Amino acid sequence: MGKNDFLTPKAIANRIKAKGLQKLRWYCQMCQKQCRDENGFKCHCMSESHQRQMQIFGQNPDRVVSGYSEEFENNFLDLMKRSHRFSRVAATVVYNEFIHDRHHVHMNSTQWATLTEFIKYLGRIGKCKVEETPKGWFITYIDRDSETMFKEKQKNKRMKAEMSEEEKKEREIQKQIEKAEQLMPSDMDDDKEKTENAAVKELNLENGMKIGFSLGSNAAKNHNKEKGENSKAKLVFEEADDEEKKQRNESAKDGKKRAWEELMREEEKAKERSNRKDYWLCEGIIVKVMSKALADKGYYKQKGVVKKVIDKYVGEIEMLESKHVLRVDQEELETVIPQIGGLLRIVNGAYRGSNARLLGVDTEKFCAKVQIEKGIYDGRVLKAVEYEDICKAA
Repeated sequence: MGKNDFLTPKAIANRIKAKGLQKLRWYCQMCQKQCRDENGFKCHCMSESHQRQMQIFGQNPDRVVSGYSEEFENNFLDLMKRSHRFSRVAATVVYNEFIHDRHHVHMNSTQWATLTEFIKYLGRIGKCKVEETPKGWFITYIDRDSETMFKEKQKNKRMKAEMSEEEKKEREIQKQIEKAEQLMPSDMDDDKEKTENAAVKELNLENGMKIGFSLGSNAAKNHNKEKGENSKAKLVFEEADDEEKKQRNESAKDGKKRAWEELMREEEKAKERSNRKDYWLCEGIIVKVMSKALADKGYYKQKGVVKKVIDKYVGEIEMLESKHVLRVDQEELETVIPQIGGLLRIVNGAYRGSNARLLGVDTEKFCAKVQIEKGIYDGRVLKAVEYEDICKAA
């Protein structure tokens, strides 16, 4: 058997080293050399080539470590993006896939001593969504590519365009309502003019005498001069006509009021359809954490401020007491109702996004009476808004 044949110890040792899966503590990143055991690593550290590399490292150690750390992080995230872009996966699974490459940057040359420390770092800087479970650490890649960001921007533009169209429609409806309110007194004046300019009517009484009367001021004066004796009869008929006029005016007012109310109801329905969403989280509101999984850490039924909304359904919550920042899904959060007179935000429904003030609470129907502040609906009072649609403003 030759010196370098397939089954010789030297050939077997070379194949083992080629796998790149030896112990991490016996790998020298500066020399890119994997040793099989502690004695081999000790001999390598005493070699002249290693000593030269360590002199280079000693000149600027922070720069070398930061360079290896950056390379390790970029390669790890590239693997996440390629293999687990849209999935929630265990951190150990990704790390085992990562170290299969024999030329990877080893963790003992980076600023992180353990995989847990590195995973916490990724969650802290927002490049991955990190969760600690009884089965270990799980991570989810957060896609921030230029293509994805471009799609998000396009989606936001479409949403803003839709919002602007809705605002235009609301303004047009508001103008129509104002015009209807302005036309109401003018229509009443037209009715009065018609009655004042009516022709002189003549009626035959039972005794055969003709009596002329008019509701207009000039016609009434001339008629009184000619026939002053029959003024009493004329007044009787004028009173009857006045009552008819009042009834007509009241019916006209009621009809316009009903039309105005119908228009308002249609506007409310249209806004409710367009603004009612299955997500309600927004920045700057105070919410209550209702996750029983966080009860052991003291966060259950504690209040916090929403600092950031991620993917519409997840919020970064800064707790009011401990100032800790958590990422919680909206299903595990609850809206907070302020005291009467306090400021709040309408988070869902027809007037979504409007700031308002709490006027009263109906505990039997689980709804509240609020008054909108600022904007085109400033001063409008909403009599029955559900608890889930309003939340205390920070």
